[in-house]
Amino acid sequence: MMDLVELLRKNRSYRRFDQRRRIDRQTLVELVELARLCPSSSNRQPLKFIVACSPEEAARVFPYLAWAGAIKDWDGPAEGERPAAYILILGDKQVRGEFHLDPGIAAQSMLLGAVQQGLGGCMIAAIDHRGLRRELNLPERFEICLAVALGHPAETVVLEEMKHPGEFDYWRDAEGVHHVPKRPLAELLLEF
Repeated sequence: MMDLVELLRKNRSYRRFDQRRRIDRQTLVELVELARLCPSSSNRQPLKFIVACSPEEAARVFPYLAWAGAIKDWDGPAEGERPAAYILILGDKQVRGEFHLDPGIAAQSMLLGAVQQGLGGCMIAAIDHRGLRRELNLPERFEICLAVALGHPAETVVLEEMKHPGEFDYWRDAEGVHHVPKRPLAELLLEF
């Protein structure tokens, strides 16, 4: 069992996967169970979830997502590198009009659970909401908050300390290793 620091270090935003390796529906339901246990603003619990795990379901979701905006010459994962599954996080406007931090808390909890199971994923907020709503025939009461892409990672992601403030864009080197600069801890701590 990984400790929390190890889980956090391994929980990267993976964007390339071994698409041949499927994820079963039960695994996704177990990840949604983790989200169900999370705190919720005013305990309203307005989130609902759609799991997409078959190749056909995943193919319906993929075209409505944008990938890695900082990598200008990349349109997203190619066929064979796409996520095996998705969990769509929806807000139910009949339960609450605003969803505050709930979607992010739920997504992070599911991703940590995925890492614990040897999977990787990516939270995606860059969504063609109208297109995906139409594709899934979603009633207006549901707002698409986030998509969590999941699969067996097929890329290496390394953390490195940010060398210059403001140089926060991630990048890929010639070998395809994905580099993610992180601000130094000393820059984050303020004195009062």
